[in-house]
Parts: sequence; C-alpha cells; structure tokens
Amino acid sequence: MASTNPAAALADDPMIEVEGLNKWYGDFHVLRDIDLTVAKGERIVICGPSGSGKSTLIRCLNHLEEHQQGRIVVDGVTMTQDVKRIEQIRRNVGMVFQHFNLFPHLSVLDNCCISQTWVQKKPRAEAEKTAMEFLERVRIADQARKYPGQLSGGQQQRVAIARALCMRPEVMLFDEPTSALDPEMIKEVLDVMVELARDGMTMLCVTHEMGFAKTVADRVIFMDQGQIIEQAPPETFFNHPESDRTKLFLSQILGH
Repeated sequence: MASTNPAAALADDPMIEVEGLNKWYGDFHVLRDIDLTVAKGERIVICGPSGSGKSTLIRCLNHLEEHQQGRIVVDGVTMTQDVKRIEQIRRNVGMVFQHFNLFPHLSVLDNCCISQTWVQKKPRAEAEKTAMEFLERVRIADQARKYPGQLSGGQQQRVAIARALCMRPEVMLFDEPTSALDPEMIKEVLDVMVELARDGMTMLCVTHEMGFAKTVADRVIFMDQGQIIEQAPPETFFNHPESDRTKLFLSQILGH
C-alpha cells in the first residue's frame, strides 16, 4: 500500500499530475496504478530495485514511453497522442540520460545549439550565447570546441545537463545520471545537480545515490514491482521507513 502523497497538500498549482498510470510491455505490467503529484520547485528522488519501473515512469512524463491507462498533466498540459501537445510538454521538460546521448560528430557547442536552432528556431548567435551561458554554469565552457569523445564521462554528462538546460525547461528529469560513470567522476556531476536543486528547479531523479537524496530531495519515493511502495521526506524515509520492503532495500543499499 502506497503512503499518502506528502506534496499533494502543497501542490495547489502542481507542475506534474499523474493519476491511475498503467503501462504494459506485452504481458508485463511495468507500472501499476501510479498516482503522483509534483509541486513546482519540488525535488524528488526515485529509488528502488532494478526492474521496478522507475525509469519507465519518468520516461512516460515526456512521452519517451507511451502509457496505456491513466492521465498525465505537465504544467497544465494534458498528455494525449496529439503531436503538438507532446512537443509542448517536451519543450518544458529536460531529460538527462544514463549514457549521455550526445552527438559524437558534433562539438560540445554544437550539441548544445542544435535543439535551440531546430526546435526553438533561434538564430545561431543567440543559441551560442545561451549554450555558453549553461556550459559556464556546469563549469565546462573551456571544452566548448571539443568533441564528446575527447571528454571524460563526467564531462560528457555535464555537457548533457547543459544541453537540456539550454531549452530553459520547467522540469528536469534525470535517469540514473551517474550510473555509467567511474566513481571519481560521480561527484562532479552530482555537484552540478545539487546547484540546480538549490536554484529551485523542479527535478525528478532516478538514482541510487542516497547521499544526493539526503542532501537535496524534498521527497524520496521507493518503487517496487511497478508500484510506489513508500514516499516521505528524506529524514523520515531513511530513519523511519514503514514498509518491510523499503527497510530491506535500504539495508542492502546502505549496508546496515
């Protein structure tokens, strides 16, 4: 049984509303009756075992995955099959993936400009100015002329974050952004994400970085077998988990 949503009372003007969300891959029921309300400026960390539906859930929020039942509303726009609505939602929702998804044949600067010029129809000079602003913000502006293959994994992920920010989204989705990185590169990416969180960006982050959850999350959500099992502020989630399944997960991931 899922806990009540602690943010619901605060979310008179919600950024994201999910009601009765269900999704199947063939016969596999990957998301089961998900209800979730995200307030503007709220920072949520989603955790859970592999295969629990975490990544599928956030990918449904910008229609990278199609759901079969339920309702999704992002910044007042109800998601339908209408391409214009999907595009409208995607303009407001930035996404950072596990494996960077940069174009290897384009420079860092061009990777950050391409969506601005193609999707937002910005002039190149304006796109470059915005790109450099956000590359500066993620502390990698000095690499703007290099290609992704010339950068470390941590640097590439910071470029991916800058690229998403260039569209000036209202929401940022992070799908295990540090899981493909070497341990020494994880901190540089998490530091950038912490800064974004402190600036008030609405964020949903799928991650096993529990230190990050304790530092920046307003709410931690634990998923298992396609359901939200438990959700609470970090202090409560880590120190007083209710579900036996949550307690087992935390004992395994935190080692106690």
